[in-house]
Amino acid sequence: MRREILLAGVALTLFGATDASAQALRSGQDAQIDLFVRNRAVAVRDRPQPAYDPLGIRAGGFTAFPRLQSGVVHDDNVFAAEDNRQPATTLRLAPEVVVRSHWSRHALETRARAEIDRNLDFDSENTTDWSLGGAGRLDIVRGVDITLAADYAHDHEARTAAGAGPVARRPITFDLASASLAATRTRGRLRLRADAAVLRYDYRDGPNDVGAVIEQDDRDRTIARLTGRVDHALSPATALFVQVARDDRDYRIVSGSPERSSSGHEALAGVDFELGALIRGEVAAGYIRQDFKDTAYSDLDGFSGRARLSWFPTQLTTLTATAARSVEDTGVIGSAGALRTDVSIGVDHELLRNLILMTEATWSEDDYNGLNRTDTRFAASFSAVYRLSRRYGLTAGLAYLDQSSSGASAGPSYRSTRLSVAVVSQF
Repeated sequence: MRREILLAGVALTLFGATDASAQALRSGQDAQIDLFVRNRAVAVRDRPQPAYDPLGIRAGGFTAFPRLQSGVVHDDNVFAAEDNRQPATTLRLAPEVVVRSHWSRHALETRARAEIDRNLDFDSENTTDWSLGGAGRLDIVRGVDITLAADYAHDHEARTAAGAGPVARRPITFDLASASLAATRTRGRLRLRADAAVLRYDYRDGPNDVGAVIEQDDRDRTIARLTGRVDHALSPATALFVQVARDDRDYRIVSGSPERSSSGHEALAGVDFELGALIRGEVAAGYIRQDFKDTAYSDLDGFSGRARLSWFPTQLTTLTATAARSVEDTGVIGSAGALRTDVSIGVDHELLRNLILMTEATWSEDDYNGLNRTDTRFAASFSAVYRLSRRYGLTAGLAYLDQSSSGASAGPSYRSTRLSVAVVSQF
């Protein structure tokens, strides 16, 4: 399903995808003596399905995995409006191809993807998004590797994105270029990791309902982030860690617009653990602070933390709970950022070998800096994946979103329900 919280979600996706790509690329390495591997249990979504997983198209040392998803999405409030809710139906086509190496050392992965939406009721909601990216891992010596990743995407801000305004005639589009570099060294009970990432957002202006231009240049920005982490293994199933991070958010200066540039720091201490094949997770707590250049905006600071716990009551069921607190950029006029709190819980169940059911509930709160405004969002979803064969499958999903906003500068409050069905073809 499409990302709903897009503005902050893209940045988080990059950092998260960088880690995920690194882990996937590292899967070919010998991990027998790695005290930081947590694989006693396999999550439902990660479990191999030899009878249904695509074989791909091999070419030399690479394998290509083409995929095409064709579907229909019905939204009962396509403009995320408080009143005068408008239902609409969208046809969606999402082609994708992933190419992975299968070398004995080092690894390389590239990806190209598009998502083409054509709304049957409102032409203004037609969008074409695409992205290109890749990641590579260099195995220097045993226990030392370097991972590089780069992506370029043309995307749009969903009507239901956190902080999105309802006045644009068409969804606001933007380009995102990103690059990251990560180095990891593991030796005995100690693991050191350093990450550097740069993201560049370039927003496009858009017209409002009466045809006037909505200026978006003041949202253009470059984000540079450095992260360092040290893990110490107490046992093969438990490790303590300390992580520090710094980010600089350099906004484009536009005449008549406030300066929204800032720099931030975060320090976390936590534990990464696995209790047999029943529970694994990571919990950390610390302090976060974001300092803004414009004195009109007060600095944001306070408790920071994140947690991810997975429970495996049976081999066929996975329960996952997450929580996080962070400082996020915002497109809301008059605000330089928001202190966000996210909590979610999800259940995945393998009802049949080829039928997986998934449900998730999330709650988030954005406390805006510079405005007397707080947004609270509750979302719930249910989806199913049914694999007919290696090449074909069906997906269906139902998602509900409820946003409420309070304060003297309160934003829109609305509800939205989406139903989607799709056919998946892969090789």
